[in-house]
Amino acid sequence: MAKRADTKGGGSRRAGGASEPTFLSWLLELGEQKLGQVAEELVANPRIMDALGNAFRKAAKTKGQMDRNMQMLLNLLNLPSKADYEVLLGKLDTLQGSLTNLNIKVDRILAQTGRDRAPTGQGGAKAPGGEVDL
Repeated sequence: MAKRADTKGGGSRRAGGASEPTFLSWLLELGEQKLGQVAEELVANPRIMDALGNAFRKAAKTKGQMDRNMQMLLNLLNLPSKADYEVLLGKLDTLQGSLTNLNIKVDRILAQTGRDRAPTGQGGAKAPGGEVDL
């Protein structure tokens, strides 16, 4: 064990700048050692480990029940859940991909029709009635 330093101001400074151990630091170090010993004894005890395992299993079961109850409550209140949002995000991603593909195809058609027809100035090709043909 470390010896207690007789200091009144919370620790004196040595010439190198390092402080001597104080009563509080000695007490904390002793507490850490004892806590480590107690933890090792608890881990070695099979009854304690069984109790901890049962507690964690019960906690997981309770969390599952709470999740189901929350889902049921959200459904009763007609509010979306996290799973509903994820499904919606998947549908939005699919829709965005379809719109991107459609935009590429429209651009190709416009580029192809622009090559086939002679440009008439501003606004693109004009239809016989004077309207802009897209």
